[in-house]
Amino acid sequence: MRKQQGFTLIELVVVIIILGILAVTAAPKFIDLQGDARESTMQGMKAALEGASTLTYSKAAIGGIEKKAAACLALSGTAADPDTCTDATATEVNVVYGYPKAATADLQKVLETVFGDGSGGEEWDIDLTLTADAVITLSGTDGTNTPADKCQVEYNEANDANSRPVIVTETAGC
Repeated sequence: MRKQQGFTLIELVVVIIILGILAVTAAPKFIDLQGDARESTMQGMKAALEGASTLTYSKAAIGGIEKKAAACLALSGTAADPDTCTDATATEVNVVYGYPKAATADLQKVLETVFGDGSGGEEWDIDLTLTADAVITLSGTDGTNTPADKCQVEYNEANDANSRPVIVTETAGC
């Protein structure tokens, strides 16, 4: 009898099947495409907030209201009263030291989007946790995402005339 050298065809097929099963079960843990997509979306929202707040500040500086703790900025035309927003349409924004106030209506106007209330159906939800910050979360269709999910962008208003709003992303739960 000859001494066997190498693998038989059956052994090779069994090893390939086992490796295939391991790859199918382990790959999703290493390649988290949905989590990466949510994380990128949060980074995009942060960039949109930064850009919108910078443009709002530029317009406020042109109008001379960038040093006021509370003012009204007209997105088009001029505000009827630069101290108090009275226009319920999308033309006036409350600003704090020239930057958008952390309020749903004002952030929706500068970002040109609609935030939900967490009940589902909207792409973005907003949770106003304090008077000076807003937490924006990416909503699922069932409305289950909350700020506790740690997949969010937090917008904190400017504290004084020499500071900018602080915009932070939390993507640990994405």
